[in-house]
Amino acid sequence: MASTIEYRTCPFCEATCGLELHLNANKVTLVRGDRDDVFSQGFLCPKGTAFGHLEDDPDRLRTPQIRDRTTGQWRSVDWPEAFAAIEKGLAPILADGDRNAVAMYLGNPNVHSLSMLIYNRVLIKGLGSENIYSASTVDQVPKQVSSGLLFGSSLTVPIPDVDRTDYLLILGANPFVSNGSLCTAPDLPGRLRALIKRGGQMVVVDPRRTKTAEEASEHLFIRPGTDAYFLFALVNVLFAENLVNLGRLSDHSIGLDEVRSLADEFTPEAVEEICRIDAETISRVARELSRAKRAAVYARIGTCVQEFGTLASWLVDVINVLTGNLDREGGAMFPNPAAGGSRPDAKSGPGRGVSFGRRQSRVRGCPEIYGEFPVACLAEEITTPGSGQVRALITVAGNPAVSTPDSDVLNQALASLDFMVSVDIYRNETTRHADVILPAPSLLARSHYDIAFYQLSIRNIANYSPALVPLADHEMPEWEVLLRLGAIVSGLGSEVDPAALDDALATMFIERSIQRADSPISHLTVEEVLQHLGQRRGPDRILDLMLRTGPYGDVFTGDGGLTLDQLEDNPHGIDFGPLQPRVPEVLRTPSGKIELAPEPIVADVDRLSSALSQYKNYELVLIGRRDLRSNNSWMHNIKILVKGKDRCTLQMHPEDATRIGIQSGQVVRVISRVGELEVAAEVTDSLMPGVVSLPHGWGHSGDETQMAVAESRAGVNSNILTDGSLLDPLSGNAVLNGIPVEVSLVS
Repeated sequence: MASTIEYRTCPFCEATCGLELHLNANKVTLVRGDRDDVFSQGFLCPKGTAFGHLEDDPDRLRTPQIRDRTTGQWRSVDWPEAFAAIEKGLAPILADGDRNAVAMYLGNPNVHSLSMLIYNRVLIKGLGSENIYSASTVDQVPKQVSSGLLFGSSLTVPIPDVDRTDYLLILGANPFVSNGSLCTAPDLPGRLRALIKRGGQMVVVDPRRTKTAEEASEHLFIRPGTDAYFLFALVNVLFAENLVNLGRLSDHSIGLDEVRSLADEFTPEAVEEICRIDAETISRVARELSRAKRAAVYARIGTCVQEFGTLASWLVDVINVLTGNLDREGGAMFPNPAAGGSRPDAKSGPGRGVSFGRRQSRVRGCPEIYGEFPVACLAEEITTPGSGQVRALITVAGNPAVSTPDSDVLNQALASLDFMVSVDIYRNETTRHADVILPAPSLLARSHYDIAFYQLSIRNIANYSPALVPLADHEMPEWEVLLRLGAIVSGLGSEVDPAALDDALATMFIERSIQRADSPISHLTVEEVLQHLGQRRGPDRILDLMLRTGPYGDVFTGDGGLTLDQLEDNPHGIDFGPLQPRVPEVLRTPSGKIELAPEPIVADVDRLSSALSQYKNYELVLIGRRDLRSNNSWMHNIKILVKGKDRCTLQMHPEDATRIGIQSGQVVRVISRVGELEVAAEVTDSLMPGVVSLPHGWGHSGDETQMAVAESRAGVNSNILTDGSLLDPLSGNAVLNGIPVEVSLVS
């Protein structure tokens, strides 16, 4: 068979880089960056080069697996037997009448999958359980909560316009390693270097001198967990020195006076000892932000995974508003994605806003956030007897037994379940507890479009990747797997016709699109829209509907607007240009304005204020870190991504190492309130004194797993040390940074 060259968007992180894949006999023989990709222009990081290695990984599951609970042995089965086993395992639990007895967990890879983003909704609705969990509550949900309260929608997240800004303040992010996060931008390192080269400034605030900090105009060490204090002090200076200038946003904002009042006590002098950033430096940064021609503040996971994560996320956008840099070129702007954005004639005005706490978790009473409970609550919901106890679990991708707090506790809880089913390509530390594992098909056999990440992109981009090879005989498309699971949990049974369910889902999407208040296709019937969509099935049909009714779509007129066919004809993508101002059209708050002082935020400031006077200065606190070749734990089973020196070490400053009597390479014991582990030390001045660091996502166990490479370079699991009882109360996000620990030499 002749070799071919195909183009595809990399699905491994948020950057959405274009790949040039060389195929021979449907096998990947070479991966290059797509130089003609309208967004990435040939940029490629090490994760993308591993595309073919993941496809060929001998540990990757290809057929459904069933575990014999008596012997612990696994065997491969066909799809009908797997679905029959799932129906047999779940039916008695659901028949008891308590839908909450079956929980569901969605891992990070779901947002990288077109099928999962669309069809998980069917599974969740069919299950009808309140016990829904995801990786969001160990990641970005504080930003979604603050954005929802400020702007009225969870995905109305301002994105730094890095290509046009003159001054960028970065907190809790390391884009030279992670690229953008909640900021889709291929080759963000190159874009940031260009910022500095054109005379701009990049100021990085971080407890570590990361690669990003090394490249910055200035790096400020900050005590972990104190970002909200630093940001509030910036707000204080802006008001105190009359530097506030909302510009055109004055007519579209409310709550300014309340923000001024809230900031009164957080002077630079009041917070400098806590943050370890001196008052004059704080004041200078506030002045620089206000006086820069175009500036933006950008913060990411380091500011989310702390006890004041939502307040820190809120303050980032408050500062962007106060300096007049929200919704303007070179500031923080709102994308208008091809699928999910608003059309030019969209009406603005008051919306529904967001609401939380419509129900509480059974054991701890944590409020629901965007339909989910904090994943830190999952273990207790499984182990605590009583009405509503979780007895079964469905996981769709992810590895919460490694990636969530109190991981040892969750591992024990998973082992006690009556039944568990997982959709995953690996038997990992989580799925080893499953009774049935359903594998996803080859990446080459799936279509791909980044619905989620184009809503967070620094440019308005659309790029579609069709399936490049047919499904193998043993493979089933993800969307069909999820539809069949949805049919089982809703009582329709395992032998339901997935095509009929897919037609019903498409009809529902079309009806909603027609009935929207500002619908551009309200004059069409469902039957007419279906006819326009043609023979497509599965997620591609839904995607075509979203594109054609979106801001650049043809709305079924054939006038040359965007369609999925058009994207297929443009394999390197279509660039709709830089971000444009979108206020007020983008706002969906009850007031129709930017609500700078929403009630839940205002109430939580009291907690920050109390901590200001009662701050505990622990001798050592723990933070996480990212590596360029690692995003999710499954990447640790790809040899080219884990080769080289051991990256799972405890980094610590020389002053702390000398005080404790530790040298690089020695094994140390790390103890927190909830757990302890032993790991090799790495002494480095890249950390500020009093801070130690472990990477996230390691600690692989060979017990009943099937990930040989990961097992050979197991590392240690930092979540043994994280305390599941500590949450940011506004978002339910776990506290993973600023954890008090003790470190000692293992004799």
